[in-house]
Amino acid sequence: MKTLKCIAGVLALVMLTSKSPVMAQEGWTSLFNGKNLDGWKVGANASSFSVVDGAIKVAGPVAHLFYTGSVKNHKFKNFEFKAKVMTKPGANSGIYIHTEYQQEGWPSQGYEVQVNNSHTDWKRTGSLYDIKDIKETYVKDNEWYTEYVKVQGKRITIMINDKVVVEYDETDADKRAVNGKGRVLGAGTFALQAHDPKSVVLYKDIMVRPLKD
Repeated sequence: MKTLKCIAGVLALVMLTSKSPVMAQEGWTSLFNGKNLDGWKVGANASSFSVVDGAIKVAGPVAHLFYTGSVKNHKFKNFEFKAKVMTKPGANSGIYIHTEYQQEGWPSQGYEVQVNNSHTDWKRTGSLYDIKDIKETYVKDNEWYTEYVKVQGKRITIMINDKVVVEYDETDADKRAVNGKGRVLGAGTFALQAHDPKSVVLYKDIMVRPLKD
């Protein structure tokens, strides 16, 4: 009987340590606490972002919410990033990588990973905006899906619900037009985009796993 109790105790301990710490063991860290925007910063049109039912709600005029928290001192080079996203009909948004905070306007640094399943812009969810765009729509409005981005060296990989939709090797940055010179890999933070007042998008479970530089 004593042996059985010992085994039961060990199993209970394993179960306790295999729940929430799993993400930590795998190297994933949350960037959003699900309660407020601590660790995030927005300049102009800050009201475009709010927290509703554990998710960041994007709804309002053009604005960008930048991660400025303590993880890696908000400067990431090689990493895996993922978030659960839900778009409302006609919505347009984006996830910026390798960017930096600016008070207003469209971010001049980094790449935008598109979030758009039914907006009039034909460049759909998963596009590496204006660099490697896709026309296919892989997910539906009003449904949660996972958007994943990996940067390793000069390669960007984008997945939608575990399906690879873009693989891009940065070899042509020196040939970019002047307005695209800032779209280069280096290091930086993440940002979420409010595109226009009619676009409503929700983000939650925003996670990052830094990789070796």
